[in-house]
Amino acid sequence: MSGAILVVEDEAAIQELIAVNLEHAGHRVLRAASVPQAEEHVRAALPDLVLLDWMLPGTSGVAYARQLRAAERTRDIPIIMLTARAAEQEKILALESGADDYVTKPFSPRELIARIKAVLRRRAPQLTDDAVEVAGLRLDPTAHRVTGNGHPLEMGPTEFRLLHWFITHPERVYSRSQLLDQVWGDHVFVEERTVDVHIRRLRQALEATGHDKLLVTVRGTGYRFCRELP
Repeated sequence: MSGAILVVEDEAAIQELIAVNLEHAGHRVLRAASVPQAEEHVRAALPDLVLLDWMLPGTSGVAYARQLRAAERTRDIPIIMLTARAAEQEKILALESGADDYVTKPFSPRELIARIKAVLRRRAPQLTDDAVEVAGLRLDPTAHRVTGNGHPLEMGPTEFRLLHWFITHPERVYSRSQLLDQVWGDHVFVEERTVDVHIRRLRQALEATGHDKLLVTVRGTGYRFCRELP
């Protein structure tokens, strides 16, 4: 379940090398050679991760990372900084600007993809192919299979994505609008009540093994997915 990665790199050869390797790894790649171009992509739809070069024409990567972290809409986007600066102080500055990790040039494509996977596992686990299990409820993104206590559970693709989000983000309350952004996608215009319909269908799919009790309605706020059955 690989995501969309925005590559912000002004050196054409490096941008092409990164893009080709990311596409081979199953990611959808968006390209930008400057901050204004990156902003156009971000305005259209939020990427799942930003690979951001330190040295860019005009606005630097460090300044743009701070800008992304300062805005409510973009503050949670995972960021990996690409830098030719190997000094400790520069690495610290990259992290302090809001980057989740940094990769020093020159780098191997395998190392870069491994770093991306590690950051996504930490910041956006719903985008990885790792199977996840909570209270006997297991979801396998690769096989697109859900089981409860070993018994297969059938559900539609939207309910599967919704469960994947919940099971990788337990014990947090999400409003309908937050779920729309995270599960349906940023800039997708769907009625908030649509969430209630799919929550109901998800609960029905989980009823057979009693795992519907993991999904709790928080009155006036939204929904929470519990780590343990009541």
